[in-house]
Amino acid sequence: MKAVILVAGIGTRLRPLTDNTPKPMLDVGGRPLLEWMIMRVKEAGIDEILLITNYLEHKIIDYFGNGTNHGVQISYKTQEETLGTAHAFGEAKEWVGNNAFMALYGDHYLAEGVLKRLIEAHRDGEVTASALLVEDPSQYGAFGLNGDLITKVVEKPEPGTEPSKYANVGVYIFPAKVFGYIEKTTLSPREEYEITDTMQLMIENGIAVRKHNVEEHEWLDIGLPWTLLEANRRAMEDIEYRIDGTVEDGVSIHGPVWIKKGARVRTGTYIEGPAIIGERADVGPNCYIRASTCLGANVRVGNACEIKNSIIGEGTHAAHLSYVGDSVIGKNSNLGAGTITANLRFDKSNIEVTIKGERMNSGRRKLGVILGDNVQTGVNVSIHPGVVIGSDSWIAPGITVQRDIRGNVIKYFFSEVHERDR
Repeated sequence: MKAVILVAGIGTRLRPLTDNTPKPMLDVGGRPLLEWMIMRVKEAGIDEILLITNYLEHKIIDYFGNGTNHGVQISYKTQEETLGTAHAFGEAKEWVGNNAFMALYGDHYLAEGVLKRLIEAHRDGEVTASALLVEDPSQYGAFGLNGDLITKVVEKPEPGTEPSKYANVGVYIFPAKVFGYIEKTTLSPREEYEITDTMQLMIENGIAVRKHNVEEHEWLDIGLPWTLLEANRRAMEDIEYRIDGTVEDGVSIHGPVWIKKGARVRTGTYIEGPAIIGERADVGPNCYIRASTCLGANVRVGNACEIKNSIIGEGTHAAHLSYVGDSVIGKNSNLGAGTITANLRFDKSNIEVTIKGERMNSGRRKLGVILGDNVQTGVNVSIHPGVVIGSDSWIAPGITVQRDIRGNVIKYFFSEVHERDR
């Protein structure tokens, strides 16, 4: 069996983190998200993979190449126009040939063993579709069911109208005849060719589409910035204690911590695992690195900084006296001395975040900043919980940032902080 993974999307809900990085290449647990998916595919015994690409595809191709370094064979096909999931999977027709194939999305995080069980459950000639039992399937597609057979696929049903509580999570095995039904699929109300519409056509033409259950801890859609933190936490659950870099005398390490090649941890630093210190990163002296922290390559965390449950992108510096908690920080940014990311409201209610112009409840009591690439903060900058700061912005010293800041704000003065860029 072969696998087709869709990685063409822009990831607009994850901006500014995707301004310069394809969504599947965002880091979780010390690896790009797509690398975790490829590892899961390989674990399932599949070594031929086609990536359907578009947005910033050169960054995906440069990293994975032909797949040799990852023990698989990787081919690429550009989806010239991103016309929907059915159209994207349809691009694989010639490469797949006449055999069944696994169909996946590159922005999902899957637990070990999920895809192997999917293959074991698959029956020749049928569609096998993974499903998750949820309280509210209105944010997903929901399945109508007759036992394990799917009788209807409803995309994002209104609350109370869903045909079941089983949500479609977008992990499939299709027979090759799916391509004929893709060609018959018409545009959806969103003006896209949807694979769920293709599946409905197959059901109506007597092709068995069978549900295969996954558990909540086995699947995660990385569609919003804070889901990166959850994926990062899950990915680091199984890391082992490994020191490939330099650890000076006087460093305390507790739990599973991976210090990668070329990294340096200086005297007085205290690390609680699970944590990952990236290649050539420089940490300390006298830092506190707390659980579920992942530092990218060439990150500098200097004197007396504390980092907790955060992802810090490649090349970013927090030189001294700063606190970063429950945050996702982009690449090549610089946090001036005393930069503080607040991560908890006084009333302890969930943090809200503005996504594509709409306020969303993150479902998290603790959430810091979502900060893009090439951002600079001056000394003693404080950032309120849930603030999003666009790429290529500069924030002047001493400011308390209470509102989101759009990208490319070169100087951000106190008089602007409350109203402009809201």
